[in-house]
Formats: sequence, structure tokens, C-alpha cells
Amino acid sequence: MEEKNDSRTESYDYFDHLTERSVEELLTFRIRDSGKLIAGLYCVYAPGELIRAADIIPVGLCGKKETPIQHAEKVLPSSLCPLIKSSYGYAATDTCPFFALSDFIIGETTCDGKKKMYEFLGRLKSLYLIQLPYDQEGKGARAFWKSEMERFCDFLFEKSGTAVTEKQLAHQIRVHNRMRRELKLIWELAADSRSPLNSLQIMTILEGKSFVVDMEEYIGKLRTLRTELEEIISSNSIQPDSAPCRILLTGCPIGKGCEKVLNLVEEAGASVVCMENCTGMKSISTEVKETGDPFQSIADRYLDIPCSCMTPNTKRMDSIRILARDFNVQGVIDMTWQFCHTYNIESEVLEEEVQRDLELPFLHLETDYSPSDTEQLRTRIEAFLEIVSK
Repeated sequence: MEEKNDSRTESYDYFDHLTERSVEELLTFRIRDSGKLIAGLYCVYAPGELIRAADIIPVGLCGKKETPIQHAEKVLPSSLCPLIKSSYGYAATDTCPFFALSDFIIGETTCDGKKKMYEFLGRLKSLYLIQLPYDQEGKGARAFWKSEMERFCDFLFEKSGTAVTEKQLAHQIRVHNRMRRELKLIWELAADSRSPLNSLQIMTILEGKSFVVDMEEYIGKLRTLRTELEEIISSNSIQPDSAPCRILLTGCPIGKGCEKVLNLVEEAGASVVCMENCTGMKSISTEVKETGDPFQSIADRYLDIPCSCMTPNTKRMDSIRILARDFNVQGVIDMTWQFCHTYNIESEVLEEEVQRDLELPFLHLETDYSPSDTEQLRTRIEAFLEIVSK
């Protein structure tokens, strides 16, 4: 099979270096317009539409590398998920440029570990905590969540002095929906065996959306990339000898620095054609309704995110059913970080439903950011792919 990454689109380099460019833009932006604020985010539950409607720039914060974990364990227990420890370690060592540039941090009550970590993080920088309900269907949960969005708007106004109006929020909803549509189209094209992009590169493109300063410029670059992919695919310039196994990856978020499972799947000759996790389709698969009360639309869309912190979390399996069909997957890998209790517990039910309803092979992997288990993971992944390919 021809290696996909032997050929790349001309515009991919923009996304490959987006984080570095973003730091430079934010530094220039801070010097040029000191009246505008930057908010650091950790989770997809934080609504970018509301933040930008308050004339604040939202940026994602670091938390996907092993290096700062050792420092974090001076304060946090070792029996905590690596994402939480890495996030705190980056902040405590002041080695995340986006944390340093942020005027304040926005947290969310997704899991117990993050909630308690935020108490320490709040000692380092001003922090606002969005309170999440733990179910998605009840009227009380939806009413509470909308009130949280309204309380969040009040906080943003206190910080920026810019009120979040219905007009400005509706504008940001349309902009963010356009971004989601472009990203979904690009992922669908990247999943084609004739695409020059592999799953690691599409992960990089998706991860980059968390560091965007100028949304319109970013959407324009997405359109250019989409056009290039369409032209390459229609020209049949890339003809793999055989189609690789098509894998759907679900579970905890991954990114640059903690992508070893993604690497191992690619090295084994398969292709992760879709990621259902927070750094994948979970953050872009649904849009915000563009009619009616924009505040209610924001509340509805973000509460429907199928995170394992919700009980029950039936929407996650619904999402996997749709993605498995749309991306024609042949197997499902569920990757969870060690000590991520919600995703680890949920994996048992997910396996039953995937095997029963989708009749697809299922593999659960529990790991951390360390490379120490790489060969063990490789053996399990290769054995799983043999089953998938039968």
C-alpha cells in the first residue's frame, strides 16, 4: 500500500504549524490591542461562540505531553489521569505559552479529578468554573444549563466590558457552524483511500481549531484544503495497492504528544478513518441551531455533547452508530487513559453495544502518556487487526 503521507496538499503546512503561528499572532495582538482579552480553555463544553461574542479570544491549553507530569505529581496524586496531571504540570511550570498569554482560565465540572485540580489551578491564575449537570434529558438539567450559560455571559461582560447580544451571538453561531461543516467535509475526504492525508495529519488539522485567532482566515484555509483534496481524489493521482482496515477510534481525547495509539494503528497498516473523541468528531459533528433564541440554541447544543461524565450517556453510542455507518468502519478501538474512571467504566457497555448492534470487532486499550507499554499495545493492535481483516 502506498504511504498516504508521501504526498501532501500544498496548504497542509498552514495547519501543521498553526500552534506556533497562533502564539506569534497572540503576542502581536496583545501588543497591538491590549484592550482585548484571551481566555484559556480545557474542554469542548466551553462555548467558543459566547466567548467570541464577548470580544474575547479563546485558546486551547496544553495538556497532552508527558514531560510536565512529574512536576504535577508533587501536588496531585499519581493515580490521576495523565491529561489532568499534564494540564496542571504545564501551568505550574509555566511551560505552556497559551497559559501564559491567557488573562483567565475557563474550567468545567466534567469529572471529579478535573474539578479538584482546578482548585489548585485557580491559585496560579484567575479561573471561572462552568457547572455542568450530570444528565442531558431532564427539564431541570436543561433549565440549569441555560442559566449557567447566562451566568457565564455575565462573567464575560465583567471581564471584557462587552455584552453578549443576541445579534453578535447569532453571528458567531453561523461562523462556528461554517467551521464545523468545513472540518466535517475535510474529514470525509481524508477518509478516502485516495486522500494524501493520514489520520495523524487530520488530527493535527482538527486540533488546530483550538488555537485560532482569526476565524475567517482559518475557515478560508479550510476551504482551500478541501478544494485541494477534492481535486486530488477526483484525479485518482493516489492509487493504493489495497484498501487498509478502516478503524473508528473512540474514548479519551488525544493530540500531539499523546498520539501513540494512532501511530501504532497506522504503523500496523490500518487507517483511523474517524475519531469520535473530543479532539475528533465529538466537537464538530453537531451544529448550533441558527434560528430561535440563540442562548437556548447554545445551551441545547453543548449539553448534548456525548461525554462519559453524563449519566446515562446514550448519545455516545448513537454517535458511534452514525459514524460507523457514514465512514464504513470495520472495527472500533476504544482508548481510555489510566484512571479516567468514567470512560473506563463506560467501555464495558460500549463493547456490548458495538458487538451486538453494529456486529463489529471491538478493542479496549487502557494506557497513559508514557511510551513504556508501546510494544504491548502494538501486539494487541496487530492481533485485533488480524481479526478485523478476516
